[in-house]
Amino acid sequence: MTMIQTAVLGITAVALAIQVKALRPEYSVYMILAAGLVIAVLGVSRLEVILETVRTIGSLIRVKQVYMGTLLKMVGITYIAEFASGICKDAGFGALGTQIEMFGKLSILAVSTPVLLALVETLQRFMT
Repeated sequence: MTMIQTAVLGITAVALAIQVKALRPEYSVYMILAAGLVIAVLGVSRLEVILETVRTIGSLIRVKQVYMGTLLKMVGITYIAEFASGICKDAGFGALGTQIEMFGKLSILAVSTPVLLALVETLQRFMT
């Protein structure tokens, strides 16, 4: 699916949700959630191209696979947290959306600590 088709899907879902919201507000949230999930699945289908590019870059610059895996985890956490937070905020649960964002940031920090530790060790070798 192209970007134009994806945008049309999103805009159509929003237009329908606006119309339904006056009659049944809970259905409008379900419609947006369904459209968001379809778009997320379409985005995941693009991951193979991204993974292949990351593998190529990793082999060209001889980066440890652990670091590339960590980078991909961080990107995945970011997208999932942003998606879930946006759905919560659109449904009127902004506080929950903010909590999801905070948990996503803490998760990224937790995943990235091995990379930070390796960076500090490398700097320490240069300093001595």
